[in-house]
Amino acid sequence: MEVQLIGSKKKSLEVSDAVFACEFNGPLVHQVVTAYLAAGRAGTQAQKTRSQVRGGGAKPFAQKGSGRARAGTIRSPLWRKGGVIFAAQPRSYEQKVNKKMYRGAMRSILSEQLRLGRMTVVDSFEVTSNKTKDFLKKLATFKMSDKVLLITNEVNENLYLSSRNLPLVNVCDVAAVSPVALVNAENVLITAAALEQFGELLK
Repeated sequence: MEVQLIGSKKKSLEVSDAVFACEFNGPLVHQVVTAYLAAGRAGTQAQKTRSQVRGGGAKPFAQKGSGRARAGTIRSPLWRKGGVIFAAQPRSYEQKVNKKMYRGAMRSILSEQLRLGRMTVVDSFEVTSNKTKDFLKKLATFKMSDKVLLITNEVNENLYLSSRNLPLVNVCDVAAVSPVALVNAENVLITAAALEQFGELLK
């Protein structure tokens, strides 16, 4: 298939149908995106059970005669400053994602972005300085609003420094693009070299 190319004498770019004209697979995309979000969780939450709380070795009062309910430790979960019954422990939230699943999800997302007209392919995207106003001036020529994901084959220092202070703009190279970033982006601005690189990686 052919996609429109902006900023070049060539008005279109030939890309692989197998990568950029796939049917959208919602369940697969959901599974892969969920796995990526789960992998980002710290999993460091920790509470103490009754056996882990310091103290409570001695019986607080006699078994009989006090009129109170019997108790064997002051660290019972029923008591103030006691342990937690089902205490949360550190754990990994990581989910297994096969390479085939990952590639399938990426193909599905890229194809859907093209189909919906959210992806703009440009010949190149370069800024001559590290100033944010220069980056915004360049970005304004494409008339994009909301969240923008800029994908290039290589992120140079000027591009990184000029865009890092913009909360709604995410700049990355092909290797750093995640399914979550693609799904969250309202607009995807991608260079021709990066698009061809995707075609090679996902075929």
